[in-house]
Amino acid sequence: MTRYQREQESGGAKEAGEMVWEAATEVGDVLEELVRKGAQEMLRRALEDEVEGFLGRGRHERKRPFRGYRNGYAPERTVGSGLGTVAVRAPRVREVPAEVSGEGYRSAILPRYQRRSRAQARLFAQLYLEGLSSGDFEPVFRALLGEEAPLSKNTILRLKGTWKTEYEAWKQRSLGDHRYAYLWFDGIYVGCGQEREKTVLLAVLGAREDGSKELLALEEGYRESTESWARVLRSLRDRGLEPALLGVGDGALGAWAALDEVFPTTRHQRCWNHRVLNVRDRLPKRLQAEVRNELRHLWEAPTRAQCEVRRDKYVAKLRSEKQEGAAATVLRDWEDFVTFYDFPQEHWLHLRTTNAIESVFAGVRLRTDVAKRMGQRENAVYLVFKLIQRLGQNWRALNGGRTLMTLVLKQGRFVDGVLEGGDTEPKPGVERQSAAA
Repeated sequence: MTRYQREQESGGAKEAGEMVWEAATEVGDVLEELVRKGAQEMLRRALEDEVEGFLGRGRHERKRPFRGYRNGYAPERTVGSGLGTVAVRAPRVREVPAEVSGEGYRSAILPRYQRRSRAQARLFAQLYLEGLSSGDFEPVFRALLGEEAPLSKNTILRLKGTWKTEYEAWKQRSLGDHRYAYLWFDGIYVGCGQEREKTVLLAVLGAREDGSKELLALEEGYRESTESWARVLRSLRDRGLEPALLGVGDGALGAWAALDEVFPTTRHQRCWNHRVLNVRDRLPKRLQAEVRNELRHLWEAPTRAQCEVRRDKYVAKLRSEKQEGAAATVLRDWEDFVTFYDFPQEHWLHLRTTNAIESVFAGVRLRTDVAKRMGQRENAVYLVFKLIQRLGQNWRALNGGRTLMTLVLKQGRFVDGVLEGGDTEPKPGVERQSAAA
């Protein structure tokens, strides 16, 4: 076959493909129009049936008791739905006796001034959470729902009012129905209003008795101060939260001071990822690259004793290189970094770092970076709350499930991750586990 013949055959196949695509598109457009017309007719019939039910008689019939007269139709308006916009003229009723309805006839199917279905309103809010900023709404939804779609960029701003109601109810809920073995806490900073400083939102995540994770608190604070954190923790305590066995956090001194004040029996576990950053900051650039691997070698030790042996070797190495500041940083608050050895090996993956809550904030930042700066601090709280609720559907439960969590909550004694009286040897593969929660 010559090159010319191949090109002719290829061109013919391409043209045939385009024709099939155009035909399929036309069929799809016709199908969509038929579905929309069907929905329009169903809505019309439903409104007519609703009027007949209210009056107790069909068109042109006369029956007692008298409940009013038909009065034509309201001007045509479009209603947004999951199928796009549907044109409708709502029937009207006049001279309704006061004993029948003091407000006259009101349609339950199509309330006065309604311009969109609840499903469409939920779609607006969901897509806003997924990443569309309010300024993007009008062009995007015009493309999806047609030029006559009843919306504007202020639509989502009104819909966010429901988030406030949901947040306030969530914030007052009782916490006495569950036990929480572990708490992770951290703050996320978002830009709001005209203030130069970013607003910090204080968040607390808990591990329930079945191993699942739950957002327990999300409140606005001031620079992660002790008083701000204490207010959050006191609210949790007052709503029935029992002291957790372990709290996991970074180096924020305000959080630890507040934890000691409100839940003094809760033990501390500091985040190793943050300690990597602390040590790196004390080293010259030529030595910074090795810090993570060196500290990972420490926290992946199968026993506390081996971890301390590795620590001493690394500290000695730093001192031999005249890096006394970095060596002191490794040793600072050491006991708070090895508390995880007193809990099950299966949970070490979740307890050595604040990744459990940092991963949540990573998803939140992807969305808040679209908005850049929100107009009001309150809106930031509601938005982040809804985002975390959405992200929570994919949270990973703790290894070991309910059975292991039951042993933990019964305060069984674990030594180097092994239940006392159980297996005496560390499980293989623990040292190779990733630090990601």
